[in-house]
This record gives sequence, structure tokens and C-alpha cells, in this order.
Amino acid sequence: MQASIVFLGTGQGSFVIGRDILSSGGFVIQVDENQFHIDPGPNSLRNAAHSGINLRSNTALLVSHAHLNHSNDVNAVIDSMTYSGFDKKGVLVSNKTVVSGQDQYKPTLLPHYRDFLERFIVLEAGQRVGINEVEIQALKTKHSEPNAIGFKFFTPYFTLSYSADTKYFPELIEEYKNSNILILNVPHILKDDAKDNLCIEDAIKIVKEVRPKLVIIQHFGVEMVKGDPLFQIREIQKSTGIQTISAKDGMIIDLISYSVDRGQRTLQAYPKEQKIEIRHESIKEPEKEEEPAQEEYIPIEEIKEQQTELSDQNILDSEKTLKEILKQD
Repeated sequence: MQASIVFLGTGQGSFVIGRDILSSGGFVIQVDENQFHIDPGPNSLRNAAHSGINLRSNTALLVSHAHLNHSNDVNAVIDSMTYSGFDKKGVLVSNKTVVSGQDQYKPTLLPHYRDFLERFIVLEAGQRVGINEVEIQALKTKHSEPNAIGFKFFTPYFTLSYSADTKYFPELIEEYKNSNILILNVPHILKDDAKDNLCIEDAIKIVKEVRPKLVIIQHFGVEMVKGDPLFQIREIQKSTGIQTISAKDGMIIDLISYSVDRGQRTLQAYPKEQKIEIRHESIKEPEKEEEPAQEEYIPIEEIKEQQTELSDQNILDSEKTLKEILKQD
């Protein structure tokens, strides 16, 4: 039983990331043998290496929307995890803008790198996909990128919701319901500055209603950095009574500490195979009947060779079958 999250970068906006006050690169969730890289923004490869993350181990790459601070390195990560397409592997799960583009947005995923993947899947809010033992649901958002989605992970140990970039609206409460762990992107302190993103006031509203076991705040804009994220996050914890953590670049959190001993887990458990198992519907296949065991076949030539080492009398005196005598020798 292993589950952890590694934050490759926790910054937002050109002022914070461009001046290298905080980095970018998204975060990585590891659940047993599965590794999910979420929102690979700039510096994903460098920050993964610094954090000891092997991108070759990626089971799936998830991109919430096409803004560069969430999707810039998607092609580079695919190139790295597949040995430039030599080892075709992995799954991309994203919104449709990343794959197909829309209006002023060109596709982030280039056709050359798309062919390196085992499969790519486009999700809209409410749709689910199963990857090995983990089910992932796309969540509603309201953001300047019109097709942006969040992600909800149903694992064997916990349910984790990630807001991605969104402004507050009442349906968010229902989207995050029954989450044990909640990751919120909160770039702003004040409501007037938030526009298409969350602020501290919004985060407090959400946490009070959802009541997860752990809240992690990340994606800090310039106001949050100047105001000290640690101080701001303490205000959320004081107002809600829920343990709240301010993420830091390179931070690692053991998620088993917040595993589910109550509440909703993944709908089903599926055995991991060599190839990634992908399910669009949560339908349990009927169990196969076990075939009757067949008797071991021993070639006649082998019997003759072994018989030369046995006396006829030993065989006649024994109550065991010839096959059992041969096995003993």
C-alpha cells in the first residue's frame, strides 16, 4: 500500500514563475504502481528530476486546460516517458482544447507526440475513465479557458479532488463532495482580484461545506506570495477547523495518512497488468469459471529412460502408481 503526492511547482502567473520566485510543472500522484502527472507546466522535466520523479514511470498524463502554465510541457513529457516514441506507452487524459484547440487556442498536443502514446482520451465534465485500479472523473469549472476541467481520483485508499483553475460557483460543492483530500488552486487573497480563479474567501466556503480530511492549497499568484501563503492558509484552517497545508515546490505528502477508512473508495478494484487497462464504464466483468486441472503429461520416452534406473521388483512391490514413483526419483 503506497500513495503519495509530489508538488513539482506551486506558482501561478508570469510574475511569480517568470522571475523564478516559485516554479511550475504541476504535481505527481503515485498510487501503488500507478503514476499520474497532472498539469505539466513549464520546467516539468527539470523539477521532476530534482524531486526524484522518473517520468518513464508515468502511467498517465492529465491536463486540465490549455493555458501554458498547465500544459506547456505536455509534448516534452510525452517524449521523455516514451523514449521519443521508441517505447509507445502511457495515456493522456485532457480536455478537448488541449487535443483539438478552440477559437484562439491552438492544440497544445502536437500530432507527432500524440502518436507516441498508447492512447489519448478527451473528457468533458461528468465523464469518467478507469486506468488500472484508479477511476478519474472530470469536474466542472468556470474559467477563461472554456473547456477547462478539474479531476476527481477514486483510488482504493482515498478520494482526491483537484479543482484546477476555476472561479467559485455553488455547484463546486457537489463536485467535491465525499473527497478525503482536496487540492485547490488559490492564486488570490481578495475576491476583487480573483475573476476566473479562487480566492481565500472562496476556499473557506468550499472547505466548510465539503469537510475533507486534508486540504492542500497551491498555484500561488503574486498577491499570495507577497502576503505569505503560510499565513493565508492558517486563516483557512482557523475558519474551517480542517487541516490545511500550503504546498511548496518539491513538497512530498504521504497520502496513506489520509486514506479512507470510511466514505467512498474506487467503485471497483482491477488487477494491474503489463499493459495499461482503460475503462470508460464501470462494469464488472463476470468471473471466469476455473477450468478443471489436467493431469500432468509425461512423454513416453522420459518414462522409459527413468525406468532403466528402477528395478521391476521395486515397482511391483510399491503400492504407488508409476507416475508417483517417477516423480520421487
